[in-house]
Formats: sequence, C-alpha cells, structure tokens
Amino acid sequence: MSSLISGMNYGLLFGGGAGGNASAAILTALYNPAPAPTAASTGNPITDLKLAQANRTTAVAREAKQPQVARDLAAFQAGIAQARTIDGALTNPNVMKVLLTASNLASYIQYPALARKALLSDPSSSTALVNQLGNSALVNAAKTYNFAKNGLAALQNPQVVSTLSSAYAEVMWRQSLDAATPGLSNALTFLTQAKSITSVDAILSDPTNRTVVLTALGIPEQIAFQSLTTQEQAVASRVHISDFQKPAYVTGLTNQYLLAAGQQASASNGSGYSGSIASLLV
Repeated sequence: MSSLISGMNYGLLFGGGAGGNASAAILTALYNPAPAPTAASTGNPITDLKLAQANRTTAVAREAKQPQVARDLAAFQAGIAQARTIDGALTNPNVMKVLLTASNLASYIQYPALARKALLSDPSSSTALVNQLGNSALVNAAKTYNFAKNGLAALQNPQVVSTLSSAYAEVMWRQSLDAATPGLSNALTFLTQAKSITSVDAILSDPTNRTVVLTALGIPEQIAFQSLTTQEQAVASRVHISDFQKPAYVTGLTNQYLLAAGQQASASNGSGYSGSIASLLV
C-alpha cells in the first residue's frame, strides 16, 4: 500500500528550502487539496448529458476555482482595473484572453491586433472592420460593448466583468466536458437553441446545429465540399423542420449525436469502442 499523499509536492521536503516551507507544503496538501476535476465520464454519454444539465451552475462555479482558471480571471480583472484607456486594456493579453474566449472568439487570440482593431471599430458603420470580417460573434461582441462609443467604461462595469468571468469559466468547463465526453458541449448548446430552427438553412448556417444534426443523421463532413443546394437536399430528405419544435425529437436527435460523436472519437484514437447503442439508450 502506498503511503504517498495525493497532491503532495515531496520535492519541497528534500530540497534546500527552509523547514518552515516544507511544513507549509504538508499543511497545504492535507487541508487545501486541489479542486476535483469538473468533468468525468460515467461511460454513458446520455447520462453524462443529464448530469451536466443538472450540475451546470455548481460545476461552472467549481471550474472558476481551478488553479489555472482562477489565475486567468485574476489577471483579467487586474488588467482591467489597471488600464487607463480601452486601447490599453485591449492590448493586455490577459484581458484579451478572457474577453475573446468568453465571447466565443477564442480563434482570434492568436490575432490580437486584428481582434483589437475590430472591437474598437464602430459596429454601426457598414465599412467598419468588424463588419468586413464577417464573423457574427465578433459583430455581436462589438455591438454589446460598443467600445468605439463607450470606451473603457464598458469594460470596467462590474456587471460586465462578472458576466465575462462567468462566461470564461463556463467555456473552460465545457472544454473539460468535451475532453471527458466528446460532443457534450455541442449537445448542451443544441438543446437550448433547437427550437429556433425553422429552416434547413438554420441548420447549415450555425456551426453547432450543423455539427449535431449532420453527425446524428450520419451525413459525412465531406458534404461541405458540395454545393449548398446539394447540402440542403441531403438534410431536407432526412428531417422534418417542424420536428425541431418537439422536445422528444430534439432529445432523441441529441442522444444519437452523442453516441455517434463518441464512436467517432474512439475510432480516431484507436480505443476500439464497441459499446451497444441500444444498451446506452436504456
């Protein structure tokens, strides 16, 4: 039986530091263990979905206390508090990391200068950079905060800081969900927005709707290389748009997506998943 204490940094005990530091390390490990992982799979993706729905609020709050997430949020809030101008705030990588991630714009983190110029442009102008880039999430962020008009005050609003911090923690939680159960984040989003689907285009134009529906229906990703008309026909021949107003249909389609996503993930990593769909549905 191992006598090692999980979470203990034993290097501190045998290093050259003072004895007081070693004692502090022992007490920290014993009485302040690292927060438990916020997501773990039960082995049944449908059960995982139900648990995620039921525990969302507490899980996101727990995610915010994870060491790296807590550091990100602290740096974000400090960056905002110390900024003197909105341009200065958006030049701070700590601020941009949380702002962009929370706004569903994480892909722009690697292009901070472009993101900053877009967010500082006037969304009411058709020639503004933010409108030229054609990213709906970027346009929504620019309209929501309107930094071009409201400046730093829009970002230093306590309610905005709180909202962005919570949204960032949720994104991190969703990433942990997907790591444990492939596709779980998409499933959660789809369940909340499926009622808004009133046409085939509403499926194909939204990344989440498209991924869930096409995967659940077994339509290969390669169809994206076909004409839009071909894609529309492929989807229209397999669904009745009115069904998206029926909770039972949406739930069933979502479950089918999760099962298919899990099989795809298993096939890609060579784990040889061979679970019975019927047994998982039960």
